[in-house]
Amino acid sequence: MIVVGLTGSIGMGKSNAAHVLRRLGVPVHDADGAVHALMGPGGRAVRKVAEIFPQALADNRIDRKVLGDLVFGDTPALRRLEAIIHPLVRQSSAAFLAAARRGRARLAVLDIPLLYESGGERSVDAVIVVSAHRQIQRQRVMGRPGMTEEKFRAILARQVPDAEKRRRADYVVLTGGHRGETFRQLKRIVGELSVRKFQ
Repeated sequence: MIVVGLTGSIGMGKSNAAHVLRRLGVPVHDADGAVHALMGPGGRAVRKVAEIFPQALADNRIDRKVLGDLVFGDTPALRRLEAIIHPLVRQSSAAFLAAARRGRARLAVLDIPLLYESGGERSVDAVIVVSAHRQIQRQRVMGRPGMTEEKFRAILARQVPDAEKRRRADYVVLTGGHRGETFRQLKRIVGELSVRKFQ
């Protein structure tokens, strides 16, 4: 089975790319979705996160907005949070890959926003980077609820620059145009990956 990492900086269209891959019949593990589940009602991370950030606990779940405000600009706090969340997300992705292998999938995709930042590219066979023009990225991101210039700059500062991601990628998908073009690019990539040696 070929394991593919899907990544891209904020606002580059990665969520849509993941949706397209699912439409193409490729199983996709969503790291952000796993984090939502871990910190949602009764999630496995709720108790541990609440021990460090009690202000974020609400109705047996972690309020992600409150948590985000608590760790924003506080690198030590962010590191403590990541030390809880990252191992649980890795467990979730390992279970996903095991299920995909049992299902005899030829391809499986790990949708990981901070793939290069976390060194995750070493654990996949190929990487797809989703990219768009900087102005399109800014327009998308600044249209999000609660987004500010300060937050946008802080997020970008934590991410490997888009140009570097594109340089290191096996495949680059450009999302600034019509969605049909994104579909065609991904369909071609899936076709190419599907004929690689079945592991």
